[in-house]
Amino acid sequence: MIYTLIHIAVMVILAPLFLSLIKAIKMWLLFKKPLPLLQGYNDLAKLLRKEVIISQEASQITRIAPYLVLAPLLTALLFMPPVTKGEWYIGFVDAFTLTGLLALSTFFLMLIGLDSASAFGGIGSSREAFISALVEPGMILVIFALSLIAKNLGIAEAAIHLNTHFPTHHLASYTFAAIAFFILILAENGRIPIDNPETHLELTMVHEAMVLDLSGWYLALVEAASAIKYMIFATLFVSFFSPFGIGAPFLIALAIYLAKIAFLSLIIALIEVNTAKLRLFKVPNLLGIAIIFAFLSLISYYMLGA
Repeated sequence: MIYTLIHIAVMVILAPLFLSLIKAIKMWLLFKKPLPLLQGYNDLAKLLRKEVIISQEASQITRIAPYLVLAPLLTALLFMPPVTKGEWYIGFVDAFTLTGLLALSTFFLMLIGLDSASAFGGIGSSREAFISALVEPGMILVIFALSLIAKNLGIAEAAIHLNTHFPTHHLASYTFAAIAFFILILAENGRIPIDNPETHLELTMVHEAMVLDLSGWYLALVEAASAIKYMIFATLFVSFFSPFGIGAPFLIALAIYLAKIAFLSLIIALIEVNTAKLRLFKVPNLLGIAIIFAFLSLISYYMLGA
């Protein structure tokens, strides 16, 4: 149990670090002065010191919703695959439960954008709903396909099984699922080419438009939730598609786990530097590709056994 608590604490504490790492790598590749890796913590500390200002048109939803954006993500951390075999975990949680928790967090985030009664908040919320409607089915299909390959519907159990029995006979299904899940990571975390988390152009914003009227403690909660959400998706990706190191002692396994997330962050930074943001009406094409690959994963598993 102590290993599980340490694992959850590491995910929460280091979540802002990996988002700062992506920004630092991008700035270094663009020949700019690299961002300090602790910038994410500095930003959160600055927000905590600022005054909370709420729009006159906002209701009690704006005061409650930031906590409800963070709470489902903290709950989802309890269901993450373990980093070592000696770690306690919850093995019965399936794709629907995890996707439901993530969707619940997104729902309250959209409420924040709508409650401010601003045009940009409404635009951001409608765009987020548009993207989430395509992301969530794809995520359920991908995790379900991986669960079938691992012969266990539990997310944690499936990750452990993939570590001990790598699916050499189902590499086609496994590869299709990996491609689909990587696209979903970019979409659900508001990364390029779906969204630009660093934009200041109101007409192109998605996530930032929803939190445009937040400040102080409330904005800190939402930003912390965004970092934790990235850690959840990164943890699932490295647990399913880079399932090695789980047999090592806890500290070594934890170091391997963090190194894999850092490498994933490097890949995301490289893609963002070399890719332009898509027009909004072209986003369904990319997310449709993710859903197609998820279906191909299921079809190749059932019909071809590959």
